[in-house]
Amino acid sequence: MTERDSLDERIATLETHIAYQDQTIEDLSAALAAQWKAIDALQRRLDRLVEDIAEAELAARDGTRTEPPPPHY
Repeated sequence: MTERDSLDERIATLETHIAYQDQTIEDLSAALAAQWKAIDALQRRLDRLVEDIAEAELAARDGTRTEPPPPHY
């Protein structure tokens, strides 16, 4: 094997590694984007729950109801 063949083989190996790394980076980026989307959705749900609890606590202190009474009243 000549020096030129050895260099060509090394370059081909490096290019293969780079291609796999590029794919891994794309996969990780997609996974990260999906996780942030899920985190944002969970944060919105948590914010709504905190608001609901605050309203319920306020209503309990004031003796008022935020919802109409059930139909059997």
